[in-house]
Amino acid sequence: MPIFEFKCLECEKFFEILVMNNDEKANMSCPECGVRNFERVLSTTNFSMGIKSSSGQSGVGSQTRKCASGSCTTYDIPGQSP
Repeated sequence: MPIFEFKCLECEKFFEILVMNNDEKANMSCPECGVRNFERVLSTTNFSMGIKSSSGQSGVGSQTRKCASGSCTTYDIPGQSP
């Protein structure tokens, strides 16, 4: 279920749409002005790796150890744990 980002060519507002199937693509319109004249834009990402945060915590950490297949590496990625 991809989320697509669009820019309305009439009011120039950016908006996102969660597309569940191809039928929904036919009903898409700008939520601001209702016009169907828009273009898909490249969405930006937001992540960081290996950079110290303002609180002083380091970014990605790793731990390598021996295992049955030779060596295994576990990565500790900052952020919330499930």
